[in-house]
Amino acid sequence: MAEPTRILFVCLGNICRSPSAEGVFRALVENEGLAEQVHIDSCGTGDWHIGKAPDTRAIAAALRRGIDISGLRARQINAGDLQRFDHVLVMDRQNLQDVERLWQSHGGTRPRLFLNHGSSGLAEVPDPYFGGEAGFEQVLDLIEDAGRALLDELRPSLPTVGRP
Repeated sequence: MAEPTRILFVCLGNICRSPSAEGVFRALVENEGLAEQVHIDSCGTGDWHIGKAPDTRAIAAALRRGIDISGLRARQINAGDLQRFDHVLVMDRQNLQDVERLWQSHGGTRPRLFLNHGSSGLAEVPDPYFGGEAGFEQVLDLIEDAGRALLDELRPSLPTVGRP
């Protein structure tokens, strides 16, 4: 039986953008009946929120779209993640630089910007942490657009996990 494709979303603290991406992408995958073929996780480059739930504004924005991310807990990326995940998708250039330094030292999957997928024309998912509710909605819009494009790109190569 083939292993599922493994996707890791990365932001700074793992309390706003990357858990939102994990939740939205999981919902997209589940809606397509592909949950067994794709393993999804998220993390941050920083360590100050380890073990914490996502930001309450991120939780509320996701819930308005029927997605519950309240059970997720922040963790920090480590070199092993670059070995375990097939796709390491980062929310912005600064965090991409941080993850690329880890990749240059340890190898594994080369990190990429998440918004290279989708049609927004933007390179980065903006950090909504210091803004208002509208920023969290914009983040979800960007993530959903890029997530749909990513799933379309992955679909032909997804393993047939659990199927005869």
